[in-house]
Amino acid sequence: MNASADALSVAQVPDDRFLELARGAHHPVPIEQSPAWDPYDAAVPGRAPWRRLLVSAGGAPVALIAFSAFDGRGFRYLWAKHGPIWLAEQTPERERSVREALVRYVRAEAPWAVFLRLHAKHAAPDLRELLQTVTYDHTVVVDLTRDEDAIMQSFSKRGRYKTRRTLKDEAMTVTEETGVTDEQFAELYAIYRETASRDGFGIFDADVYLTMLRSLGEHVRLFVARRHDTGEDGALTPGRAVSWVISTVYDHAGVDVYAAGNHEARQTDAALRLKWHILTTLKAEGVTQYDLMGVGSERAPQLMGVREFKQQLGEIVEVDGAWDLPVKGPRYAGLTFALRLKRALRR
Repeated sequence: MNASADALSVAQVPDDRFLELARGAHHPVPIEQSPAWDPYDAAVPGRAPWRRLLVSAGGAPVALIAFSAFDGRGFRYLWAKHGPIWLAEQTPERERSVREALVRYVRAEAPWAVFLRLHAKHAAPDLRELLQTVTYDHTVVVDLTRDEDAIMQSFSKRGRYKTRRTLKDEAMTVTEETGVTDEQFAELYAIYRETASRDGFGIFDADVYLTMLRSLGEHVRLFVARRHDTGEDGALTPGRAVSWVISTVYDHAGVDVYAAGNHEARQTDAALRLKWHILTTLKAEGVTQYDLMGVGSERAPQLMGVREFKQQLGEIVEVDGAWDLPVKGPRYAGLTFALRLKRALRR
C-alpha cells in the first residue's frame, strides 16, 4: 500500500482502542505513548497530554501517535515521544505521507502549535534537527528472555570482567529506593549535578525527577548503589550513594531514563553493579528487554561519552531518532534564527 497524504485520515481514538492496536504491532508499547505517561505530563508545569490519534488509509490502520502539548518560551508545540507506532511498513514515502496528514490535522485542531516533534527512521527535507533537545538514533537493548549466564556472556569481554569484579565488592550494595523523600533525593541530586558538570549536559530541577517518581506509580523504579565503610565493630555503615538510575517499566519493557554516578562510582564500577542488579531484578519480574537509552552517533555526538560504557553490555542497534516538523514554517524559522543568535552571543 502506497498511501498518499490525501488518502490518509487522522482521527482521535480512545485509550483502550489505541492500546489494542498498539499491542498488535508485536513490540513493546513505549510508555511515553501510553496512558500511563499522562499523569506525569499533567503534573509537570508547561506540559499536558493532548490526544491519541490513529492514521488510517481506506479504513486500514497505518500508524498510531500520542501527542503531549509543551510550552516553550513564547511558543507551543506538540511532542510525541517515541511515536508514531507503526502498524504498516515504515517506508520513507509512508512516513512523509503520515507527517503531511498530521500537519493538516494539527493546523485544524491545534492552530497554536508551531511545530510537531516526533520520530522517524528516514531523514527527509521536511524534517529539522531539534531546536534544543538532544535526540539519539542508536542504543543498546538487552534481551532479558535469556538466562542470566547468557546475558552475562553477551557482554563484552571487558564488561564481563568488570561486572564480575564489582559483584565481589562487599562494600557495595544496590537497593530500590523508589519511595525516596525530598530530603533523601537531595543526596542523589547532588550526584546528578556532578555528573552533568563532568559530562557537559543540562538537567532539570529536582522537582521534575521527584514528580516522575510520584506520578508514574508502578511503572517507575529508582535503584541506588551505595558504598559502605566498616565500623570499629566490624559492621558496615549505612552507606553513601555513589550512583543511581531511574527506570521505567511498561508492557514488559524496561528503559534507563536518568542515571548518575560520582567520581567514587567511576573508580569502583558502581554503574555496572547497578545495571546488573536492574537487569536481573526486572528479568525475575517478567520484563523481556531493557533499553539503555541512547549512545553516541553522528546525530548525537554529545552521547559519545556513554557509548563505550554501554557497549560493554550489548550490541548497538539503530532506532528512530526524533525530529522537528514545522507546522508554521516562518515562525519556526524565526525560532531557529533566534536560538542561533543566542548561542552566538553566549560564545
